[in-house]
Amino acid sequence: MKKIHIILLVFIAGAIALLISLLNTGSTYDTIAEAKAKPGKFVHVAVRRDTTMTVEYDQLKDPNYLSFHAVAVDTSKETMKVVYRGGPIENLMISERLILKGKFEGDHFECKEVQSKCPSKYKENMKPQQNNSAGPSAEKTIETSSAINQSPTNSEAK
Repeated sequence: MKKIHIILLVFIAGAIALLISLLNTGSTYDTIAEAKAKPGKFVHVAVRRDTTMTVEYDQLKDPNYLSFHAVAVDTSKETMKVVYRGGPIENLMISERLILKGKFEGDHFECKEVQSKCPSKYKENMKPQQNNSAGPSAEKTIETSSAINQSPTNSEAK
């Protein structure tokens, strides 16, 4: 065989190996049961926040620690405790769905990244928003913000 043929075969084999490795890294969402079955392995889990449980966040004690309970989006209704060490999550209280990226450690899911999926304003069956601040949306904001257990800030504590 000529040198050029050997180089081409190595190049083709490398390209095939690269394609196979890219196919295996496709992101699919695991269920809570699958994440629990793979402790220590990095997974993506699609969940909803469990609205019956409180969100734990104390900005004075540890401003980066946040924990909450999540419910599976599938029909199993399985739950898990989620610990996120990146501070408060934007839109956590109104998100329809959360994509959690992390691994299961012990009795909780140690989350490294959170992607929130908020309700779309483009859904056909949604009602138009009201502009007055005393409407139902204001009541919902007060109701959901009281679900977070926060300690008073330095100015409130004095």
